[in-house]
Amino acid sequence: MGDTVLYEREGHIATITYNRPEAMNAINPQLREDLNDAWSQFREDEDAWVGIVTGNGRAFCAGADVKSFGQTPSQKGSFWEIPSLTSLESGMEVWKPTIAAVNGYALGFGLTLVAACDFVIASEHAQFGFPEVRIGVPTIQGAVRMPKKIGWQNAMELLLIGERVDAQRAKEMGLAWKVVEHETLMTEAIALANRLLDSAPLAVRATKEVAARGQEMSFTEAIRFGETMRKVAGSTDDASLGPPAYREKRKPDWTGR
Repeated sequence: MGDTVLYEREGHIATITYNRPEAMNAINPQLREDLNDAWSQFREDEDAWVGIVTGNGRAFCAGADVKSFGQTPSQKGSFWEIPSLTSLESGMEVWKPTIAAVNGYALGFGLTLVAACDFVIASEHAQFGFPEVRIGVPTIQGAVRMPKKIGWQNAMELLLIGERVDAQRAKEMGLAWKVVEHETLMTEAIALANRLLDSAPLAVRATKEVAARGQEMSFTEAIRFGETMRKVAGSTDDASLGPPAYREKRKPDWTGR
């Protein structure tokens, strides 16, 4: 992983940080490659149970760096050719809970990643938008994700008008879960991550996977899949820790196994 994205873990909380502040964290080929590597590391890190993604500087991520159009990341294809399932935005399956701590501009690809996260905590300074249509480029991944995330008309406001919306409007849309004072953004994100750590990590992942896959299944298929996942989670070590801890009125010491 290069230095355009930082990956840090404290305890069971991993923080992924866009780190091109001089370019408003705009995505060039190197950042794209580093970001994908960071999410892969989070997914495979057995001790990382919750992920927070944020930006260094004034922006979360200002979208694609137009200066990089035509460049290739390690000769793996053009800037726009993002292989399916290699990025969180385009479908990489990460069943651990994720939190976007949006500190400033979240535009284009940056907003698509925000939409891929489970929780969005926005600084009062945050702004969100898909400016692509204003420069003659269609939005693809954002167009797939946003209608399910915030409803058709709110999605069309972002996707077709191309104007930015502020943090309060994002909360009205259902895009931001919470709006906080800028100085408390990471404190709030870490507090939420710690609340998530109170739940059994494997049960959390199973529940998230059922919630996601269940949206694409019939009701009966979703229930059957969910019951299968219940049996899988029920065979883990953690499944035996919860009931006695509950009876004894203490927190379980989850192992993630």
